[in-house]
Amino acid sequence: MLVMLGLRYAGLLLVVFVGVSGCQQSPDPGSESPDRQPSPSASSGYGAVFLAVEECSSRGRETFTEVPCTSERAAARVIARYDGTVAEGPSCPARTDFVLHITENRPAVDEDGNGEVPRGYACMRNLELPHPGDPGGGGGPRTVVGDCVYSAGRGEVRETACDGSGAKPPEYRVASAAPSRDACPAATQLYVSLGGGGRVGCAVRV
Repeated sequence: MLVMLGLRYAGLLLVVFVGVSGCQQSPDPGSESPDRQPSPSASSGYGAVFLAVEECSSRGRETFTEVPCTSERAAARVIARYDGTVAEGPSCPARTDFVLHITENRPAVDEDGNGEVPRGYACMRNLELPHPGDPGGGGGPRTVVGDCVYSAGRGEVRETACDGSGAKPPEYRVASAAPSRDACPAATQLYVSLGGGGRVGCAVRV
């Protein structure tokens, strides 16, 4: 995810599409086994609403298909579902690994003649590792405490994995969050916009 900021400068976190960059604020990695075990309601509403909460999808190169969570093709679960656009709607939960922007082909009720009706977006969590949305994972739709970033030039930084497994090595780590830059610790070297309430990430060099 691209974040507009710089040394001791406030920033802007940009939204991605079917992406794996950024994260949310509070670490909530959870255990891995519950992600893989479907809840009792996971497949009970299968097909009623496309990718409703607790339903699962397969993973394709460009398309995602709703499948029962018990299917061997199931790759990710919907942990939150909202109408409208990401820019207008609520932020995805902290554990989100990527966001699906959902449209449905319904020409009979199409409003602008393009054959598509916007249906919202789904916040997805992989059923198995990796979980790029976890703190330090190098991905997800938002930046959170525990994430690492590197300088991308022009006062911008991009998120990368803290363990060095990403394409770029980490340069800063978001060590804490504060309501404003003035409330960050004195050791803060970089301010990162975390989103979701306007909190500031206080980052230090790694």
